[in-house]
Amino acid sequence: MQTVTIKPKKEIRISTEAENISPDKFAGKTETEIQSMEAWTGNQKTTIGELFSVKVEGSAPAADTKIVMEGDFSRVKRIGEGMSAGLMIINGNVDMHLGSKMSGGKISVKGNVDSWAGREMKGGELIVEGNAGYYLGAGYRGESCGMRGGKITVMGNALDFLGEHMCGGEIIVKGNTGILPGLSNNGGKIVIEGNTSRPGSEMSKGTIIVNGTVDEMMPVFKLEGNEAVDGVTYKKYTGDVIVNGKGLLYIK
Repeated sequence: MQTVTIKPKKEIRISTEAENISPDKFAGKTETEIQSMEAWTGNQKTTIGELFSVKVEGSAPAADTKIVMEGDFSRVKRIGEGMSAGLMIINGNVDMHLGSKMSGGKISVKGNVDSWAGREMKGGELIVEGNAGYYLGAGYRGESCGMRGGKITVMGNALDFLGEHMCGGEIIVKGNTGILPGLSNNGGKIVIEGNTSRPGSEMSKGTIIVNGTVDEMMPVFKLEGNEAVDGVTYKKYTGDVIVNGKGLLYIK
C-alpha cells in the first residue's frame, strides 16, 4: 500500500488546475517526484510542491495507492481526472471537474463539490458527503454523452442540470436537486430522495425516480398508471413523447 498525504501550504485564492493529483499519476513515485509534477495557477505554470506539502509512505501500483487530501481545495480543479484505480479521500471542499472521465477507483469527499463533478465518468465511485454544484455527472459543453458508467452518491443537495446527457451509470442524491435533472438523457439511472423540478426533459432513455415532490412537470410525459419499484408504489410516466423517448419517470 502507498499512502500520499497532501495539504495546501497556504490559502489558494486563484483558480488552480491540478489534474496530476490522481492515484494513477502518484503510484510508485517518491515525494520529490510528486512535488515536481506540473500544476497551473491562473495562467502561470507551477508545481505540486510549490502549492502543497507532500508526504509519501510506501510504494505501490495505482490500485493500492491512497491519496489523503487535508484542507480547503475549493479553488483546485480537475482533481482525480481520468483516474482508473485507487482511493482518494478529500477532507475539505473541492472545485470543478472532480473525477472527470474517471473509469475506476473511488473518491470520497467529506465536504462540498463544485460543478461538473463526475463529468463524463465511465466507472468507479464518487461519494460526496456535502452538496454538489451544477451539472453533476453531466457532459461538458458540446459533449453528446455525459456520465457513461459508475456511481455517484451525494448525501446533501445538488444544483441544476444533474446528469445532463447521461448515457449510463447511476446517480443518487439524498437531498433536493435544482431544475431539469436528467435533461436529454440517453440511459442510466437517477434517484432523487428529495424534491426537484421539471425532470427528464428531452429524455429518450434511462430512469428517473423521485421520492420527494416535483414542483413542475414537463408536459411531455405520459402517465401510464402505478407501478411498484423495490416494493414502493410510484406513478409511472413515459417520455419524452416529443422525441419519441422511452425514458421512465417514477414519482412517489
